[in-house]
Formats: sequence, structure tokens, C-alpha cells
Amino acid sequence: MAEQFDVIEAGERGRRRWTGLLVVLAFLLIPVIGLLVSRDPEPEAEPPAATATPEPIRSLTRLDNAPNIVNPPAVRKQGDEVIQVVFPHGVRAEVRYPADLDLDDMGSRPFHGAWVEGRFRQFVAPYGGQLEVTRGGQPIRNYASNVTLWPRQAGSGFYGQVLLFEFGPWRLAMYDRGEGLTFDQRLSLARNLRGRVTKDGFLVLSARRDIRLTRPGEQVQGHPVGPQLWFGGGAGQMVALVPTPDCADNRALPDVIEGRGRPSETVCRGDMLIAVTGSTEFRKQAIEGIRVTVK
Repeated sequence: MAEQFDVIEAGERGRRRWTGLLVVLAFLLIPVIGLLVSRDPEPEAEPPAATATPEPIRSLTRLDNAPNIVNPPAVRKQGDEVIQVVFPHGVRAEVRYPADLDLDDMGSRPFHGAWVEGRFRQFVAPYGGQLEVTRGGQPIRNYASNVTLWPRQAGSGFYGQVLLFEFGPWRLAMYDRGEGLTFDQRLSLARNLRGRVTKDGFLVLSARRDIRLTRPGEQVQGHPVGPQLWFGGGAGQMVALVPTPDCADNRALPDVIEGRGRPSETVCRGDMLIAVTGSTEFRKQAIEGIRVTVK
């Protein structure tokens, strides 16, 4: 047995064994080589057929962000402009204002408060559209076909995660705050907050079951939280129209106006609170010139 593993080191005897092995291998390889040489060469592979260039991935090349405002058409009347509006609780009104204010170009968006099992929450149409909430990312989860949950936004202070509602072209955000809503409360809100878009593009809200929308004149922490219409926003000038019964006794600033930290003014015209922030001239024209006639 030992000789079988000492072949390489066996001197002349080992060389004879190697010579025999080489002869045998040569006889075996000759037919194989002949077979390979006699085979027809394989045809060259044809280049792949041209195919249509795939469409770019939509989510990486474009971010839809439709304007989150409605621009009601204005009619000129003796140096003023008149627009027809609908408040988010369904009340229609005519707004007359000095033409230089350009409320129609500033655009209008709704605001409404609500109580969810005793917890107050606000529904705001983000001025920057849905990108103000989504940042082009992905939602945490869906609560309904038109309701998604988004992460807490950086720099949002005591606000938490965001529920984003889709009602036609409108995007309505509910920024959670303090003690956040439970999963069941968010699910109830998603199912029971309803929105319809009028023919002229305004959003009207309704609610059922455990959700109660705030009423005109209702206040929370000294700020009116009932249905409102906001004109303008961002870093620009702004007007808030706030239906307020007994307005003369309830002239508190809406939080959206006070929170901007800029000079502001209010005036009551009947049961309508008009709150304004912006330049001195803008505030003067708005306070003196805006008239709202509820229909």
C-alpha cells in the first residue's frame, strides 16, 4: 500500500510508471480532440432586439403637488371686487373688498376644528399643498382609501404625527398634538369625517358618530376654532374670515393670525370676524373695506 503513495519519489521505476500513464492519456485524448475540431462552430449570438426605453419612475422624476387653494372668480363693482365663497360648514357668502387687496388671486382655503371623543383637533389645508406634509416620502400607514398617516415633522414643536385627508383636489391635514389619538380614534376619524367639493371648488365638511365639528364662535384656549376661510399664507399677507355670533364680544385673534408674530388687526361686521396681518396699507384697506354678506 505504501508504494501507491510513493510513486513520485520512486526514481527510475516511478518514471516508467509515469511514462505508461502518459501514453494511456494520449490515446484517450486523441479522439476527444478530434471530436471537438470536427464540430461546427456555433453561430455568433445576434445582438438583442431593440426595446422601448422604459418610462422613468414617476415617484423619482415628478412630485405632484396641486395648489391647495381655490381662486374664486372676481367681478368688478365700482372700484371693488366681489367674490362668492362657501365656508367649510356649508354657508355661502358674498365677499366685497377693495380691488387692490386681490383676495381672489391670494386664494382661499378652509379651516375647521373638531372634537374626537373629547379631544380637540384642527383640520388645516396646508398652504404648500401635500408636499408640506409628505416631503415626497412614504406614509406610515393607510387608515382609509383617502386617509394616510405621516411622521411627525421636524421643528413642529408639540405637534405629533399627521393624518392627511384627500377630498377631491383638497388635502386636509390633522396635526396630532399633546396626548396623541389612539389607533381606534384615528380609524374612527378616517371613517367619519366627510368632505364634499362644491361646483365652485370649495370644501365642505361634515362628521358623524364620535366626531363633532366645532360651531361658529366656539373657542379653545382663547382662540376661535369654528369654521373659517383663510386667504393667503406662507410668508405673505393673510386674511381670515371667521363666522362669529355676537362678534363684538368675541374678537379674539385666530391662532393662524396671532401665531405669525406680525402686526395684526380685527374688526367685526355683523356676525363676521375679519382678522388681518400684513403691511400697514394692506391691513388698513382690509379692515376698512372688506364686507361679507351671508346668504
